[in-house]
Amino acid sequence: MTLHHFARLALAFGLGMTTTVMGFGQTSDAPLPKGIGEGEMMQWLAHPLNLSDPSTLRGIPTPPPGNNIRTAAEWEEIEVLTITWRDFPCILKQITAAAVQECRVVIFSENVNQTTNYLTALSCGGPVPMDSVEVVDAESNSIWIRDYGANTVYKEYNDGRVLVDWLYNRPRPDDDAIPDVLAAHMGLDLYSTIESPGDLMNTGGNWMSDGFGTAFASELILEENGGGNNWWTTFPDHTEADIDDIVQAYHGIDEYIKMDVLPYDGIHHIDMHMKLLDESTLLVAEYPTGVADGPQIEANLQYVLSNFTTKWGTPFDVVRIPSPPEYGGGYPNQNGDYLTYSNATFVNNTILLPTYYEQYDTTAIRIWEEAMPGYNVVGIDCDSGNDNIIALSGAIHCITHTVAVEDPLMISHLPLDDTEDTDNAYVVNAELSHRSGIANATLSWATNPEGPWTDVAMTETIASLLWSEYEANIPAQAEGTQVFYYVSAEAISGKSGARPMPAPEGWWSFRVLGEASSLDNVAATTPWQALYPNPARAITCLELNLPQATDCQITLHNAFGQQVTLLHKGTLNRGVQRVFLNAATLPTGPYFVTLTTAQGTRWTERLMVE
Repeated sequence: MTLHHFARLALAFGLGMTTTVMGFGQTSDAPLPKGIGEGEMMQWLAHPLNLSDPSTLRGIPTPPPGNNIRTAAEWEEIEVLTITWRDFPCILKQITAAAVQECRVVIFSENVNQTTNYLTALSCGGPVPMDSVEVVDAESNSIWIRDYGANTVYKEYNDGRVLVDWLYNRPRPDDDAIPDVLAAHMGLDLYSTIESPGDLMNTGGNWMSDGFGTAFASELILEENGGGNNWWTTFPDHTEADIDDIVQAYHGIDEYIKMDVLPYDGIHHIDMHMKLLDESTLLVAEYPTGVADGPQIEANLQYVLSNFTTKWGTPFDVVRIPSPPEYGGGYPNQNGDYLTYSNATFVNNTILLPTYYEQYDTTAIRIWEEAMPGYNVVGIDCDSGNDNIIALSGAIHCITHTVAVEDPLMISHLPLDDTEDTDNAYVVNAELSHRSGIANATLSWATNPEGPWTDVAMTETIASLLWSEYEANIPAQAEGTQVFYYVSAEAISGKSGARPMPAPEGWWSFRVLGEASSLDNVAATTPWQALYPNPARAITCLELNLPQATDCQITLHNAFGQQVTLLHKGTLNRGVQRVFLNAATLPTGPYFVTLTTAQGTRWTERLMVE
């Protein structure tokens, strides 16, 4: 018997899994953590109903029927953001207020009137417009809907939207039934990995999809599907090959990347330290050298970069973002809370970002805004007073989930690299897809992000069953030019869209370096793009922009030229790269950072530590 079976039987027969059965009501004394909380075993075993063997299931216990199963990526267009209204109401209200500007918000609540009244009251930011808010009466155990919510899957690549749910890895039956409630509310079919041989236990915090057949997880997925049992469930018994087959059948995943679990994150969910920003870019948490999960995160990243590529066969770009210590405390290896800036949620043109305290937040927000130009980055405090949700090992991504749109207009593009070519046009290719077909596509480019923009009609060059490739050229530009561009399209149905989604406020860009602006010159002249904050008191970010991957050493020196610490030694990928130092550990005074390559050494501007 599994928890998932019981939860759905209870829902089917109206057993009312309320506080009287499990002791988990919205007015519970303390919110449940992301992990299994103290007392859950006693509550579970105290009720024989939990151990019953149901014969009726909800959900469809077979893979979705279709020839081209595809799981949506998080940055794709969404129709609905979902949350469970239990604890941390001010955080949930801020999420709702930001999300209603972009999509519908479906809220699962045990007290619809109470939730509605809170949303429309003056507290915590003022009344929320309710036109796009749907409060659904549903029982729940916890706030962590990312882990127990269902994922959007298309049976025919960009058509035939359904939901896919897994066995939940917590003893929380009301939570486990939420996907059924959502499916009924939206009129969608729900396919569930609940029956052998296709049974699979998984959790949304340990899942990332690139939207094109690649997914990421920690090896928690192997641990919880390797057989055995504990006090509340029997785990599925599968080999890794079995797991890959199940994920392929339900999600269309052909490459399932699994990384070692981290020693200090407790729950082993990858959304606490990394995130896919698009098909080719990974946002990865970074700690000071040798601290907490930093070494294992770096080892996992190097494993990914050495063994896997993007859908185009190119290396993943990496954006690094510092993870702060607990305010007034330490890092996770020093019993500090697991503060992270990767636990963010895409809501179409908006990014909901957990924040903690200013000296780290300002750097994190800047990194996100530079990585995702044009997006509205909304910071939500997850570490203050009654809003200290991060103490329970989760933040914004953990308490939100999404349902992608019924008819996605897909635009996929590998951003152009910096170039030395000042003579030939720059070719822009994009894969476009919509269930009705593509009517037209446009490349827009400019040499200033504020415009004016030049529009160029794109030409279909490849037509396949699932997508078409369109192409257009940007004219050759003079050395020193930075080019900004985006792709837009219109489907035969009339639906239109762009990539990046916020275009023209959002864009891709590349620099025309000219033949003399090779890596040698970059290392010898002006590699440093930014140094902030300066003056520095805590985590400080050094940015450099490399036209190609290079082996280098980055060191910090005091005013006398003496090396204070080694910041980086090894290969840095092309493009904007970030290296961090912790100024809080340094004596006050002036410092300099050097970049050393085979071609020479370049010093930064002065860094003042206060």
